[in-house]
Amino acid sequence: MKAELTEEHAFLQKLLGTWEVDAADPDGKIDHGTWTETVRSLHGLWFLCEGEGTMPGGGAAATLLTLGYDPDKRKYTGTWVGSMMNHMWVYEGALDQTGRTLLLDTSGPDFEHEGQSASYREAITLINDNERTFTSSVRQPDGSWKEFMIANYRRKQ
Repeated sequence: MKAELTEEHAFLQKLLGTWEVDAADPDGKIDHGTWTETVRSLHGLWFLCEGEGTMPGGGAAATLLTLGYDPDKRKYTGTWVGSMMNHMWVYEGALDQTGRTLLLDTSGPDFEHEGQSASYREAITLINDNERTFTSSVRQPDGSWKEFMIANYRRKQ
């Protein structure tokens, strides 16, 4: 079995490098401190986004986002794990119509209702070659999405 690069991998290539990250709620109120994320690839097929930073309470934390493209499913796929929680988030998604935003759907613990799960959508948006955002939204009972976190990325290298 030989994996082939597809045109969809070109979007992921734009994530390569070292990024400075600042996160907050949509109103800019919850500052999660400054993080650094380093993105590397496994031969252009899989992308590993390794983050390190400080949590609001002052403790150190680390995260790992994996992203790839599955041509059989015709979907982007990935996972996210962080040292601050036990849940592994599993993603599946696609680029939006602009080709600048990757929408990733997942499900996991409901942060407002303990013991329940919720549907989430993450969006990675390329602003330009040196800036991008990562937003997290939760599905509301009426089917709409409520954004609860935004991270701004600036390329360091």
